Amino acid sequence: MAIIELKVPSPGESVTEVTIARWLKQSGDVVEKDEVLAEIDSDKATLTLNAEEAGKIEVLAAEGQTVKVGDVVVKIDTSVKPEKKKDELVSEQKISDTKKEEKKPAAEKKVPEISVQTVKNFPSPSAAKLMAEYNIHPSQISGTGKEGRITKADVLKFLSNGFHTAGQVLTNTWKGTRDQERTKMSQLRKTISRRLVSVKNQTAMLTTFNEVDMSAIYEIRNKYKDRFREAYGVNLGFMSFFTKAVCEALYHFPAVNAMIDGDEIVYNKYCDIGIAVSAPKGLMVPVIRNAELLSLAEIEKTIKDLATKAREGRLSIAEMEGGTFTITNGGVFGSMLSTPIINPPQSAILGMHNVVERPVAVKGKVEIRPVMYVALSYDHRIIDGRESVGFLYRVKEMLENPVRIMFGGKEPEEVLLGL
Repeated sequence: MAIIELKVPSPGESVTEVTIARWLKQSGDVVEKDEVLAEIDSDKATLTLNAEEAGKIEVLAAEGQTVKVGDVVVKIDTSVKPEKKKDELVSEQKISDTKKEEKKPAAEKKVPEISVQTVKNFPSPSAAKLMAEYNIHPSQISGTGKEGRITKADVLKFLSNGFHTAGQVLTNTWKGTRDQERTKMSQLRKTISRRLVSVKNQTAMLTTFNEVDMSAIYEIRNKYKDRFREAYGVNLGFMSFFTKAVCEALYHFPAVNAMIDGDEIVYNKYCDIGIAVSAPKGLMVPVIRNAELLSLAEIEKTIKDLATKAREGRLSIAEMEGGTFTITNGGVFGSMLSTPIINPPQSAILGMHNVVERPVAVKGKVEIRPVMYVALSYDHRIIDGRESVGFLYRVKEMLENPVRIMFGGKEPEEVLLGL
C-alpha cells in the first residue's frame, strides 16, 4: 500500500500558520489526481490543496483549524483507484451497443441509449459557498458548466450584474428570534483588522477633500467608449483616468509617493498603484506596476485581470506586494463621502466616491454637472498640508481637463510656450 502525505504549502515569506477554511472532500472519499481537496486561508492569500495522486484520502485536520506550514493534513492511499465516472460508463456502453447493433439484423430493434441524469443548476463546491454567502438561490442563475452545472464564474457574473428582486415579495426578513451565530475570524480578516488598527495608532492620519466635475471624462467616454472597446476588448472606465492623474500628481509631489522606514524617508521614483478590490473573502489590494508608463488601455486591461483574480481567489502574493500609493472606489457601493484608511507602509490613499448630478456655478450661471467628491488620507508625519492639498488639487485639475495628463499636468498652450 503506497501512502502519500500532503503538507500545507507556504503562501509566502514570513507566513508560518494558515487556517483550513473548508474541506471540499472528506475522509474516505476517493479522488482523482489534481482534484481540489481543501481551501486554505492565510493572512496574505487563499490557496487550494490539490491531490498529488489519485486514491482514497484520510483527512488529518479539522475545518477551521489553524495549522503550521509544512504540517501533514491529508494522506492518500494510492492503492485505491477511483471508479469510472458515470459519463465514461455511458460512453463505453454506447460503444458496446454500437458494436452489437452492427452484428444484429437490420430489422431487429435497437437497444435504447442510457440517459445521463441531468445536473442542471447544481452548483460546484466553490459556487455553492459563494451563493450561500450572498443568499442566492440556484434558480436565479443559469449554469454554463458541463450539463448546466453552475460554476463560480456564473455566480461572479450574476453578482456583477447586481441583485434582482423580480418575483420576490418585499417584506420584513427578520423572524424575531434571539439567536446568535459565532464564526471564527479568518487569517485574512485577522490581518486586515490588525493592520488597520496599527495604522490608526501609529500614523498621524488626516484627510483632505475636494470635488471633481466629471463632465470632460463623461464626454470622452460617451464619444469613444464603443471604439475603445472594439480596439482593446475592455471598457473605458473611470479608474484608468484616475490612475494616470494620480501618477502625474505624484511626480510633482513626491512626498505623497514616499514612505517612512525607521529614521529614513524612502522616495519612490516609480508608481506602483494599488487598486482596492472587494472580494468574497475580504478587501484585496492588487498592484499595477509602473502605472506611470502604461496607457489607459493597458491600465484597464490590468485592472480587469487583477480584479477577476481577486474575486476568484487566484491573486498571488507578488501581485499584492510593494505598492507605493492606493486608490479605493467606494462609489461603486453608493458612497458619497468617506475617509479611507492608509494602506501601510504607504503614506497616502485616494478615495473615489459616487458621481451625482449637482448644481454648479459656471461663469456666473448655475448648471447641473456630474460631480464626484474625492478624499486624500495622508500621514502628516511625512506629508504636509501644502503637499496634500496641492496633490489633490492637481488630480482635480487633470480630471477636469484630461488633456493635461498628456502634457505633464499643463495646458497644451503652456507646453507650446515653454511655461
